[in-house]
Amino acid sequence: MTEVLFKVIIIGDPTVGKTSFVQKYVNDSFRRDYKMTIGVDFALKVIKWSDKCNIKLQLWDIAGQERFTSMTRVYYKDAHACLVMCDLTQKNTFQNSVKWKKDLDLKCTLVDGSPVPCLLLANKSDISDHREVTQDEIEELCREHDFIGWSETSVKDGSMIEESMNFLIEEMMAKHAELEGFSESFPSSDSNLKLGKDDGTASNSSKCPCTLT
Repeated sequence: MTEVLFKVIIIGDPTVGKTSFVQKYVNDSFRRDYKMTIGVDFALKVIKWSDKCNIKLQLWDIAGQERFTSMTRVYYKDAHACLVMCDLTQKNTFQNSVKWKKDLDLKCTLVDGSPVPCLLLANKSDISDHREVTQDEIEELCREHDFIGWSETSVKDGSMIEESMNFLIEEMMAKHAELEGFSESFPSSDSNLKLGKDDGTASNSSKCPCTLT
């Protein structure tokens, strides 16, 4: 049995749902009360990816408060992938997702020098009455800033949590196989789900498979 360890960092403004996302994904639990993350919190999830491969996910929930940003270089180190989260009901958190992506790109790369793959998650899709960000705006930002994809999520009802993480794991597994020089990639999970589509109209550097919801 092969075991692969991946470090995934979760970044974004305060109160967008980063800690709740981790708790929902790892423990399938949701708490309404908000507890501020101090610096960074950690969680571990082991996934049976196939009959021949287990994946250990280290999830680093990084505080969004400005006073902790001086430490982000340390927190980002050796990351294999990233989730940038924003809140659909607070447009400033969506706009700030560009700042978080640029901060990561400036401070961290994969071992081959390529950018850390980032997935943009627009949380709180269940609160449709207070939505401040359109899907067209999300897709445009995603393409302009080289996110590998995006999805609307709801940590409260669990919408698109597993699917988003499976998509990110597929990306990490493909990159891992490439870096290790395997002639064939590791077997995929049983799920054939992919986040959205690539219509082929963009250049290779700006392609962004986005969700269809």
